[in-house]
Amino acid sequence: MSNRILAIVGVIVVAAGILLTSSFFIVSQTEQALVLQLGEVRRVIREPGLQFKRPFIENVITYDKRVLDFEPPHEEVIVADQKRLVVDAYTRYRIANPLLFYQTVGTEAGVRARMSALVTGSLRRVLGSVTLNDVLSTKRSAIMFQIRDDVAAQAKPFGIEVVDVRLRRADLPEENSQAIYARMQSEREQQARQYRGEGAEAAQSVRANAERERTVILAEAQRDGQRVRGDGDAQAVKTYGDAFGQDIEFFSFYRSLQAYREALNDKDTSFVLSPDGHFFRYFGGWQGATGAAGASPAPSATPAAPATPAAPATPAAPRAGSASPPAGAAPGDARTP
Repeated sequence: MSNRILAIVGVIVVAAGILLTSSFFIVSQTEQALVLQLGEVRRVIREPGLQFKRPFIENVITYDKRVLDFEPPHEEVIVADQKRLVVDAYTRYRIANPLLFYQTVGTEAGVRARMSALVTGSLRRVLGSVTLNDVLSTKRSAIMFQIRDDVAAQAKPFGIEVVDVRLRRADLPEENSQAIYARMQSEREQQARQYRGEGAEAAQSVRANAERERTVILAEAQRDGQRVRGDGDAQAVKTYGDAFGQDIEFFSFYRSLQAYREALNDKDTSFVLSPDGHFFRYFGGWQGATGAAGASPAPSATPAAPATPAAPATPAAPRAGSASPPAGAAPGDARTP
């Protein structure tokens, strides 16, 4: 008897557990729920917590109330200037009205098919009214806002709130991109050649101007140098003439000493001269007397003064033949043994 009672109690407990499990459910903070009775919506639950339903009669459908992402496949659209673009976009949305969402779409898998059609149609309408430059310029943000508003207006009857629509990438097709890149490269190379040509022309002009200025400066400097050198030479000649004209005998003696210094500066030099020659006439005295000639030849009244103090020329190097005596000496033979 007791075993039957225990079995009955056990069955009652299990039935009560099943009944309680079927009667309560939990709604998470990220979820919202619909309570259905035989397919008809009885309640919409938006608040999280422990909820009650009639077991075996009512069932619960939950939807995510967070912002969801949807990425449609790449679409090829034609913009207003008849250029083809491959557009990669993504959409962010949330289920704002779960009842309307259940009645129109039903499941999240179904809403993705609807969203794909909505986003594709909006991309074709909006991008078909703008140019490629608009898509690539600062107007891109306004274009995305326009697409978002268009998609949001069409998705509202499905209980969906579209938060954002963004163009992740908008590129030309691969075959068009290669042609455009080749054209851009050709234009940049042409521009680079133009800049190099202009630079070479400017450099050549600068070099020509600098060379012309250099030639003018050198010519003027040589002209001024020749003029200054001529004035200095004239002043030196005048100074020498005035100085040596005061004592002609001393001038002749001084010139002969210079000739001796130039002619006898090498210890290996030997002279063979006539005893009565005039070259060594001052060896007998500063008057220039010699045993044979007796007197030195009379110099001119105003002898030509040298441009520099060392006026006499340097005698030629000794050789096997004869050598001429230095300037200012009397005629004679100078031979080296």
